[in-house]
Amino acid sequence: MTHDWRARLSELANDRRLQAITLVAAVVATAAAAAPVHTPDGPRAAIFTAVERAVAPAVQPVEMELVWQGADVDGDGAPDFANPTGNEPREHDAYGSGQFGASRDGGVRRHEGVDFIATAGQTVVAPISGYITKIGYAYAGDGNLKFVEISNPALKLEARAFYVDPDVEVGQTVRVGQPIGEVRSLQRKYPGGMTDHVHLELIDRRGRRIDATNVITASYQPKSDFSAAD
Repeated sequence: MTHDWRARLSELANDRRLQAITLVAAVVATAAAAAPVHTPDGPRAAIFTAVERAVAPAVQPVEMELVWQGADVDGDGAPDFANPTGNEPREHDAYGSGQFGASRDGGVRRHEGVDFIATAGQTVVAPISGYITKIGYAYAGDGNLKFVEISNPALKLEARAFYVDPDVEVGQTVRVGQPIGEVRSLQRKYPGGMTDHVHLELIDRRGRRIDATNVITASYQPKSDFSAAD
């Protein structure tokens, strides 16, 4: 009995070695047939060049894109937040950083929102669902730069999007991701290097500011191609 199972194992091992040898031989034979045998670098180089050509289409790099995703805090399976511009937060420029809590006025105060990079004239979308509770001025005496305030009683949150030319009205209901206006340029107000952006403040039920990048995050994902032939 012992001899039988040992013999069987030996046969299986030989079969697997034979299969591996056969597979390698098939690959080499196919590659050799697909390319000239005699090249300046020799027949071995020709074989491996042919193999590379055969495998290359299967390992083409996948183009990635940055995708922003809002957190689902109420558990209904849908995002409750949206990036108002679809762009990354403003990094350090001539006027400081756009990150939440960044130093302002020489350290006297902290930045209470997140500045999402924008292009003047681009569409701004609602960062949360709710209804418009206020349209105000970002700076006293400056009627050019406004903010839109959205309140969501269910989430007990408010959102304020600054430097917007609004196309919504107080009392209007909006859904997250819905257009609410266009970006206004900051170049006249802050000449010499401030990046145009939308300043987003999220305010909880206690009146505290929340870092928007905790609920609006980004990850790289394979780029979707929705193009179709004409």
